[in-house]
Amino acid sequence: MTLLIPTRRTFLSGMAAAAAVGFRSPARAQESGRLHVDITQGSIQPISIAVTDFVAGDKSGTDVSGVITNDLKRSGLFQPVDRKAFIEQVTNPDAAPRFQDWRVINTQALVAGRVSKEGDGRLRAQFRLWDIASGQQIAGQQYFADPGNWRRISHIIADAIFEALTGEKGCFDTRIAFVDESGTKEARRKRLAIMDQDGANVRYLTRGDDLVLTPRFSPTNQEVTYMSFGQSDPRVYLLNIETGQREVVGNFPGMTFSPRFSPDGRRVIMSLEQNGSANINAMDLQSRAVQQLTNDSSIDTAPSYSPDGSQIVFESDRGGNQQIYVMGADGSNAQRISYGDGRYSTPVWSPRGDLIAFTRQAAGKFAIGVMRPDGKGERVLTEGFHNEGPTWAPNGLYLMFFRDLGQGPQLWQISIMGFPEQRVPTPGFASDPAWSPLLSK
Repeated sequence: MTLLIPTRRTFLSGMAAAAAVGFRSPARAQESGRLHVDITQGSIQPISIAVTDFVAGDKSGTDVSGVITNDLKRSGLFQPVDRKAFIEQVTNPDAAPRFQDWRVINTQALVAGRVSKEGDGRLRAQFRLWDIASGQQIAGQQYFADPGNWRRISHIIADAIFEALTGEKGCFDTRIAFVDESGTKEARRKRLAIMDQDGANVRYLTRGDDLVLTPRFSPTNQEVTYMSFGQSDPRVYLLNIETGQREVVGNFPGMTFSPRFSPDGRRVIMSLEQNGSANINAMDLQSRAVQQLTNDSSIDTAPSYSPDGSQIVFESDRGGNQQIYVMGADGSNAQRISYGDGRYSTPVWSPRGDLIAFTRQAAGKFAIGVMRPDGKGERVLTEGFHNEGPTWAPNGLYLMFFRDLGQGPQLWQISIMGFPEQRVPTPGFASDPAWSPLLSK
């Protein structure tokens, strides 16, 4: 299915500034008359935001506002106001709201909008974001799309609100590739699947005839690379999500681990096992030429490029047990960066370049944490029985991972602040999540 990218037009009141709000002051601050939240603070009090039912001739207005509300709430930075508390019922989203009615119920920001059908059958959705304290409109936009993409428009509006109030890109207009797991633990069926970041619109990309592992999104287009174990040697595949076209990247003897794209999408980096050791290799997707980057008797695996492509983080047991190392993109100058208790694995570089996420196993517990690229500033975000496989949101502010409490794996999400920690709904058991780039680019 081809997704239509909605066109948009910005409309702002004469009082409103078009620039996104900066990132420098404390949460809920009023600076220069503009409401914003600073997610860099250690303790954050969410913004109280009212999302009114969008005006429409059917339930589409309620549906759109419901998705927006859910997105903002799940971010941990916004606390939606209970609709039962609303004094004003917005019937004309083009008019300024009655600000005092919203101040009485301690609302800081207000979202109002309209959903309608164009003469050519397209859906039009428009919204306005108001700062209640200052009485100013912060943002306003409208979007056009096929009616079947109403959920996507909702996510795009939520992203626009997120950016207006934080100064950072949102991550709601994204998708998650993951491994859907069904059946008993002894005979588990694993299918490659994809869904919206909130768990809606699940589609299965493989039938489950072969074992699939470690899907990873291209940073430049809607392609996924993944591992498949069938009757022959393990294969690395490229799958175009929109067309369903699949091609083999390589059929390698022995074992292959953790394929991942380079930042420009032109290469796939992976670990290949030969003669009892595993070394990191990079393949040019156009020429299919393979370059071996490490060459020793240890197990080097789980490579991930820095956003600028100049460095690679990976895990290795070359020091005696699993630890995290960083080296040049050509394999030079490998340096260990993890020195805490236990074993470190599954490192992945943040798209912002400032942090590396990892899994750490120590004292019978699995932790998901982050550290700076030099190994300093290590922080554990969550810890438990079995947590593994972090993947970054494209804005570098949230991580998704999978957790298995004994019955089967589930997907969970957490911010780099360590909250909120929440389960991501899936049809059944799910593992190996991979977060897509923003779809609205």
